[in-house]
Amino acid sequence: MTPDHRSDAPTDAIPTVTDETPTPASAPSSWRVIAFGLRPRASRGQVLAGVLCALLGFAVVAQVRQTRVEGLSNLRQSDLVRILDDSTQRYEQLQREAATLEQTRQQLLSGSDKQKAAVEAATQRAATQGILSGRLPAHGTGIEITLVQQSGRIPAVDMLNVLEELRNAGAEAVQLGNLRLTASSYFTDDASGVVVDGVAIQAPYTWIAIGDPDTMAPALEIPGGAMATVRHDGGRDTITRKADVQVTAVKQITAPEYATPLTGDGG
Repeated sequence: MTPDHRSDAPTDAIPTVTDETPTPASAPSSWRVIAFGLRPRASRGQVLAGVLCALLGFAVVAQVRQTRVEGLSNLRQSDLVRILDDSTQRYEQLQREAATLEQTRQQLLSGSDKQKAAVEAATQRAATQGILSGRLPAHGTGIEITLVQQSGRIPAVDMLNVLEELRNAGAEAVQLGNLRLTASSYFTDDASGVVVDGVAIQAPYTWIAIGDPDTMAPALEIPGGAMATVRHDGGRDTITRKADVQVTAVKQITAPEYATPLTGDGG
């Protein structure tokens, strides 16, 4: 028997390659699939939302610009109240700062004034001490007294009484003849007359005293006082009130021999 080369197996056991079966070369790549999935797919709603956002942004910008141009006229009441409160707080803060600066200014001025006042007070004290000590000449309202010897001699004690009455009446500067009288002045009797602070003087005696003439003149005329004693001892007096008298005599002050200033700690 001639061998039969036909096969008895069914025909579907062997696959048949046709054009409809995809080959590996024709299959889509994975990157292309990913790119396709990520590709934007804009719908009509998304496009409309984007347009509305753009319009809203434009409207906001336009409103801000319009507010800047028109100022505060179109702001709401609450915004105006807030701005007013901020302005009030800022004003109060500036007021406090101004008050602080003014206080500092006053302190500086007060410090300057105190220093100036201290200098002026020191100068005034120096002038006062200069007049009271006899180192400086002076002038002002006062009286002029002339004592003349008539039937007797005016003793040194009468001259001392005149000086004491003038001091008690508030005399601030006293001159006798060409001598300046101070707290350290003294009187003694001499054969030729009276010695004042070691200097002999003779009658008539001329006194010049600076002070209130309406106080000093009556004080000298008190019954039993200085002028009454002078008259009792044979002298004659003349008292003249003047609007301005000059005490030109000065006294040289010597340094104390025993006394020293007392410091604050008592040493």
